[in-house]
Amino acid sequence: MNITRRRALIAGSTLAGASMLPGRLRAETKQVSLAFGPVSPVYAIGMIAELKGYFRDEGLDSKLVTGNAGTFGRQTLAAGQALFAHGDASHPLQLSARGKPCKILLATEMVCSYANIVVRQDLYDAGINSVEKLAEYKRPDGAKPIVAATAIGSGTWVFGTYVFETRGLGDRVNCVAGGGPNTMFPSLQTKQFDAIMAPPSWIVEVEKKGFGRTIYDTSKPGVFEKDFGGTLPVLVIYTLQDTVEQDKAMVQAYVNAIHRAMAFVKATPLADVQALVTPKCFSGIDPDAVSAELGFDKSTWAYDGVIDKSSFERGAKPWYRKGTDIPETKYEDVVDMGFLQAARAKYK
Repeated sequence: MNITRRRALIAGSTLAGASMLPGRLRAETKQVSLAFGPVSPVYAIGMIAELKGYFRDEGLDSKLVTGNAGTFGRQTLAAGQALFAHGDASHPLQLSARGKPCKILLATEMVCSYANIVVRQDLYDAGINSVEKLAEYKRPDGAKPIVAATAIGSGTWVFGTYVFETRGLGDRVNCVAGGGPNTMFPSLQTKQFDAIMAPPSWIVEVEKKGFGRTIYDTSKPGVFEKDFGGTLPVLVIYTLQDTVEQDKAMVQAYVNAIHRAMAFVKATPLADVQALVTPKCFSGIDPDAVSAELGFDKSTWAYDGVIDKSSFERGAKPWYRKGTDIPETKYEDVVDMGFLQAARAKYK
């Protein structure tokens, strides 16, 4: 099944993308599933691991469960409808705080690709070309500017609100839930939203269509580091602690497959990675948008998956704030690099 926006499943969905690879499953193959959302190249690593046959090589039959916001992965994992989730690092922290202890197994992004802010085209044309100028803007009825994240509590919300708060502007904007691109883009065009949080692929599409322009771009050197103090675990693969305790071999196999996929992306020209993943997964997305998102990590990260204590502690700024409801969490309590270390030792 092609994983396109039109066919992406929303919360409460059944498994999507039932094996992209042909062939009969071996009797001993273990069923695993990865939950994430929205359908975007930012989550491509699980798709690549499947398309390259790495899950199959590790004795796993992998399914993809997709939704319309990053919170979908967290909710699906908590409900027992998926064994693994790919999402913002704040999500396993939130689950752990709510009585569902999690383990972060590796990172897939260390500079946030979805902390970008895109403002309405008419506002940009009127001179609103910075975060500060957006915060000064008043809607026709005198209300604060409306900035949309995919969902309240999502990664776009966590990072987006922090950008405003760290500049002393947190009380000057109204952050709302905007969903995926099928709702975000029209709402920006029709002026229901004044700005949206956007990954690189959305930026390309919005600017091509003339709906908006970027005023905060983390792909530019130094932008993310200035506000966040350096790299930190942004997107991660995580699972429930119970899963780790009940089937370490399965968890190890899963991390092996993801690690191999990251090594493939690191060593492979961007055009070849895009040619692999687009026909099955992103046929409904502008090719330039796919390229922008896949290329973001290749230009900002080493693809090693490692989360050290110092980078984790830098996450304290966006994670442990009023409104996130995340208590301070020790690195040792939620991060488990043992599986990644074993994978790296096996596949040198």
